[in-house]
Amino acid sequence: MKNKLYRIIDANLNRSREGLRVCEDIARFALNSKTLTEELKAARHGISDIVKKHSGHLERLSAARNSDDDVLRRSASASEMKRSSLGDIFAANIERVKESLRVLEELFKLIDNKSSSRFCGLRFKVYAIEKKALKRLK
Repeated sequence: MKNKLYRIIDANLNRSREGLRVCEDIARFALNSKTLTEELKAARHGISDIVKKHSGHLERLSAARNSDDDVLRRSASASEMKRSSLGDIFAANIERVKESLRVLEELFKLIDNKSSSRFCGLRFKVYAIEKKALKRLK
């Protein structure tokens, strides 16, 4: 069961940091916003900082990864393939980040409540960043 837990955590760590990176680049290069870029970067690094505190789990996370056998690996929904603006891309990715942070918050309740609370705090920071960014992307 631990291997399955680590697999879910690994996928959501990757998903959240990848989504933040997409948003960060939009804030940096399209919005030219130092503040938003730094806030998104801080959130991304915040996730990595939590993971570093669990360095004993890092090897287990990568060992649990099984992307070759992921049942939805090659499945892209029609909505994922339709993006009409940078705002759409930002919105889709920030949503992915929030969802992933919620999953991490829940699963870390099985590992470390303090880390679970930190993921919750990051999620609420991302809500605030999203609100500021989407106003600028309209």
